[in-house]
Amino acid sequence: MPTIFTNILSGEIPCHRIAEDEQCLAFLDIRPIHPGHTLVIPKQEVNYIFDVEDDLLQHMIVFAKTVAHAIDKAVPCKRVGVIVAGLEVPHAHIHLVPIQAVADINFANARDTSQEELAATAASIRAQL
Repeated sequence: MPTIFTNILSGEIPCHRIAEDEQCLAFLDIRPIHPGHTLVIPKQEVNYIFDVEDDLLQHMIVFAKTVAHAIDKAVPCKRVGVIVAGLEVPHAHIHLVPIQAVADINFANARDTSQEELAATAASIRAQL
């Protein structure tokens, strides 16, 4: 079922791409909880993360790990937190969120961010890959 992520993958909707390979795409969330908040999605349209085929799910996790290490180097944080909520968009995705404490992972903290700030953050993370 096509979603906003399908439109991002096709290029119909622009995004700040962090990393991409033949199976996955990582891009900045446009309403980040904290600067550097990145989404990792499979290119295959699958609604629920636990319906993703095992090989692709394993690949997504390893891909997310690489991106998380780059975020950790580019954005001041104690850790990169991981959220798989799965209700916002009916397309499997992993949130990578730079955090200082567990309380930092709260979608109530999401905020509108300028395209300029997103572009600068994306460039900083990509430079660490």
